[in-house]
Amino acid sequence: MKKLLLLGLIAGLVSGFYFLGEQWLLPETYQALYQKDPVKTAGLFFIVYVLVAALSIPGAALMTLISGAIFGLGPGLLIVSFASSLGATLAFLMSRLLLKDWVQNKFSGYLKTINEGVKKDGPFFLFTLRLIPVVPFFAINLLMGLMPISAWRFYWVSQLGMLAGTAVYVNAGAEFASVIGQEGGFSLAGIMTPGLLVALGLLALFPWLARAVLNRVQARRALLKRAKGRAKPSKFDDNLIVIGGGAAGLVSSIIGSAVKAKITLVEKHRMGGDCLNTGCVPSKAMIHAAGIVHDNKKSHLSGLLSGEPGVVDFKQVMAHVHQSIKAIEPHDSIERYEGLGVSCATGQATLLSPWEVEIQHASGKTEIRSAANIIIATGGRPRIPNIPGLDKVNSLTSDTLWQLNELPKRLLILGAGPIGCELGQAFARLGSQVTMVDKGQFLMPREDEDVSLLVAESMKADGVKHLSGRSITELKTSTGGDSAVLDTGEVLEFDALLLAIGREGNTENLGLENVDLGTDRNGFLAVDEYLQTECPTIYACGDVIGGYQFTHVSAHEAWFASVNSLFGRLKRFKADYRVIPWATFTSPAVGRVGLSEKDAKAQGIAYECTQYGLDDLDRAITDDAAIGFVRVLTVPGKDKVLGATIVGPRADDLIAVFVMAMKHGLGLNKVLGTIHAYPTYMEANKFVSGQWKRTQVSARLLALVGWYNRKNL
Repeated sequence: MKKLLLLGLIAGLVSGFYFLGEQWLLPETYQALYQKDPVKTAGLFFIVYVLVAALSIPGAALMTLISGAIFGLGPGLLIVSFASSLGATLAFLMSRLLLKDWVQNKFSGYLKTINEGVKKDGPFFLFTLRLIPVVPFFAINLLMGLMPISAWRFYWVSQLGMLAGTAVYVNAGAEFASVIGQEGGFSLAGIMTPGLLVALGLLALFPWLARAVLNRVQARRALLKRAKGRAKPSKFDDNLIVIGGGAAGLVSSIIGSAVKAKITLVEKHRMGGDCLNTGCVPSKAMIHAAGIVHDNKKSHLSGLLSGEPGVVDFKQVMAHVHQSIKAIEPHDSIERYEGLGVSCATGQATLLSPWEVEIQHASGKTEIRSAANIIIATGGRPRIPNIPGLDKVNSLTSDTLWQLNELPKRLLILGAGPIGCELGQAFARLGSQVTMVDKGQFLMPREDEDVSLLVAESMKADGVKHLSGRSITELKTSTGGDSAVLDTGEVLEFDALLLAIGREGNTENLGLENVDLGTDRNGFLAVDEYLQTECPTIYACGDVIGGYQFTHVSAHEAWFASVNSLFGRLKRFKADYRVIPWATFTSPAVGRVGLSEKDAKAQGIAYECTQYGLDDLDRAITDDAAIGFVRVLTVPGKDKVLGATIVGPRADDLIAVFVMAMKHGLGLNKVLGTIHAYPTYMEANKFVSGQWKRTQVSARLLALVGWYNRKNL
């Protein structure tokens, strides 16, 4: 009953204010009263301000300006500082008493952020909101009433946090008063006074200045917390220490050296990381060899008589793989990067503080180096599932299979993502009996269903068996060999098991605990939009932060991490993930950028779909490779590209046209208007653009043109 009465009282006050109280938001009202009795006017203004703030009535900012105009900077600041804090606290208490359920529903998005902030930082989080109100003033009052914070703490933090902003507004109001004429109108001659210009400048710049100060304060607090008593070096050995010599680390280092920064790069094992040694390079070399074997088996269709189309020398295949790695190694070598000005070290790097890294060199030497900033680019590794008996069978990952000397007769693959599909098809073409087991229904589940089915059909023709909707519950070994027990009860015998169920971050033994940095359940480091970790001096990029986990994305992220770490005090750049291409090197290959149809439907984005089949492409027909399509999603009625998916030969190359179009705002009209060589696969991109163009032509216009042409026969 008491709550209902209070709610009725509040509703009455709000209604009364809206119908009768408009005059109390006008400077003329207080100006007239002030000339008669300044003290009573100040008291009345205080009460009205408290009511406006407590009842969440729009007008608090206006009244703050009025206070400066009527009372001047000092008295105005005193009045508003206490009135706003008191009013905010009353709103806080009313919210706590009356509005819990309503506020939770109305401001659920804000509530999540504030809950996390209060839990993490408490009063400092509230102070930040008050100093830079990313959430509206009244919403902070209402929402904080639901948080585990006392009314007294809310009051004094609010008063302290709002003080600087209040002073800026009151000062602006005071300066405005100086340009008000005797009759109450504005004097044009006085508008350009230095005082007013400074006040307006402060009003505009205050949010930026406040954010800069807060950022510095927050960074200092975070560093002091994570330094754990270790002093910041008075002078640094390097501008930047990069941990990890894969794609992300190498690009970070080369960018730093290009701007004349002193860089130390630490790599534990081999330069080039996974991409060179166990990932992109060896897998593509094997896929190339498998493709030659496949083409040789079909060579009779082109009139070529092959003597032994089915014989594969697997040792020679692996020799080709390792030769490819060796040929590319100089691109990522220590010699090359030292020639570019990067100091390279081979050994284990361990974080000691926000500025210090201990390097245990392969030679046995240990040294401690310091830097203003550190980049973690240690990459990732294959995820190992917890399956009983795994340690007793012949299991492989994408890291370890390159040491094989013999082709597995029966290869069992757990996982049906891009890695599993690429390697599974390659081994099948080389002669293995390949079986893929996966919980999902489709291969490459991130792609559109028809894309997955097209790839699956091709892999089936190569002899790959896909068991969908299944998982391995147990692995067994016996004198007869290894076997896997599925959740369906099926038993699959195999000679080698390839684990391809995803990746996790390489963050072990980095000393993250020394700087209070944690990881998620997959070992990935959390970073913000600038690729900065929770420790302000430490950035991270590449596979170690999860995300796309592509070599080209690692290089892309490295630019932001290195530039922000070196020049962040001057200018920071948000990592741009708007146009990211990816490719799966199966046969047919899959290239994609932007939205797929699955993505667009899931996100509720309107689109038009245009598709061109490669069975119509002259070059594909001559190559006996007329399989696949080019699909482009566009904004309805416009040629702006939202996304593109290509399935077919050279899809990994063809997708570059749409990557460029999306990156630079080029529509399908531009693609159509570009001359393409004949006969090439690239023409498919022009033809799909032409197909889109035909759908956009007005039927009425075509009829008119037809009439004109008939008339001129």
